[in-house]
Amino acid sequence: MKHFFVWKNIAIYSRTIKLFLSCSILGLCILFLIDNISSSDAQKIKDVEIIINQINNGTYLLVGKGGNIGLSVGDDGVLLIDSQFGQLTDKILSSINKITDKPVRFVINTHWHQDHTNGNENLVNKGAIVIAHENVRERLSTEQFVDFLNREYQPSPLNALPTITYNNSITLYFNDDQIDIYHIPHSHTDGDSIIYFNKNNIVHTGDIFVNGRYPFIDHSSGGSIDGIITGIEKIISIINNETRIIPGHGLISNSEELKKYLMMLKDIRQQVQTMVNNGATLDEIIKSDITTNYDNLYSNSFINSEDFLGFVYNDIVYK
Repeated sequence: MKHFFVWKNIAIYSRTIKLFLSCSILGLCILFLIDNISSSDAQKIKDVEIIINQINNGTYLLVGKGGNIGLSVGDDGVLLIDSQFGQLTDKILSSINKITDKPVRFVINTHWHQDHTNGNENLVNKGAIVIAHENVRERLSTEQFVDFLNREYQPSPLNALPTITYNNSITLYFNDDQIDIYHIPHSHTDGDSIIYFNKNNIVHTGDIFVNGRYPFIDHSSGGSIDGIITGIEKIISIINNETRIIPGHGLISNSEELKKYLMMLKDIRQQVQTMVNNGATLDEIIKSDITTNYDNLYSNSFINSEDFLGFVYNDIVYK
């Protein structure tokens, strides 16, 4: 069974309570019960360090555990793109305090998944305003089940929800930059946004583009391969050769790498379509060699070639 963010589900809460009676690990016990993670993963969260990568004057990438955080710092204050996990908020704020003493005023969520939104509530409680597509608020406010991960997510607290939502696009003028936020329908999920900083020439793609990995297409949240392809085409249409690309996960990228990623997606989608048209089953497609040229670049332990081919096949056959 696949696990999101390498977190393990718990099966029996009573066993958990008995296991963690010891006061010496009470903190881990509470974390475990609240977030459905194992003690080892709780320890991993505790050990996470937030790495600061400066992109240019005033914009940064923060890397911890979960989705990449984009950071804009200036006279207007601090703007974050995504919030990772709530257990990391203090570390994230401590890292920001090394750069500036300005407050966090806005948090933009690229989509609803917990490794991008779980810190929302903590930041709102400190005065931030959360912005996201309207579908992000809808999914965070209701129970969700992600089929691929076989995992259920309870509704988020009221303070974790976006209070500014939009339908197609919205623009912020912040820290002497024009920040355009575009909805990319039915891509990684049904609520994905890309965020483009016009003056700084930086784009945050969320999980529409993950550098060095096949995409996770969350069908149960409205995702699709065609939406991801359309989303990447949209990104390419608004950037140039000098644009710095912050992916949802992975290293900072560029237009050349993104174009190669798009070519891979289109190639595999077309080959799967051809095999389906010729009557191939999913097993036959998985056993084929259509991903061989790409696996060394994009297949990993979370999303391997078999997973990705399953996403594409299901999109084509059951859409």
